[in-house]
Amino acid sequence: MTSNEVRIDRLGPGDRDAARRTFELLTEVFEAHGEPLSDGYIDRLVGRPDLWVLTATVGGRIVGGLTAHELLMTRNESVELFIYDLAVHPGHQRRGIGRRLVETALGRAAARGIECTFVPADDDDAHALAFYRALGGASSPVTFFQFGPT
Repeated sequence: MTSNEVRIDRLGPGDRDAARRTFELLTEVFEAHGEPLSDGYIDRLVGRPDLWVLTATVGGRIVGGLTAHELLMTRNESVELFIYDLAVHPGHQRRGIGRRLVETALGRAAARGIECTFVPADDDDAHALAFYRALGGASSPVTFFQFGPT
């Protein structure tokens, strides 16, 4: 692998430092308020089999990340995957890294028998809407309601 090739990995137990860098990148790219996460909290996160944390690295540097949650359904014995966060460092955007992260998640989901994967996108985020449509996603008329601090 050359230093410019993208590597996608799913983090798990023992990947605390990479998880911390990934979560910090997500917070930075989204320009969100974040608080430092304790080692124990990060260990609990990456130790959960139902939480997926994918990282994209170039030359050993984390440049993108995706988090997703497996949701157990109650209408039948199935699981759906909810992609919650997806971000790529601004200096590495428009290079197919986000696409690789989503395609990796979709491929891994299919391999586990997960047939449905969904991701929210703000109606006013034209870039995100175009991105997910270009990946073959179909929008659905859903409104998310939030309770608690925004």
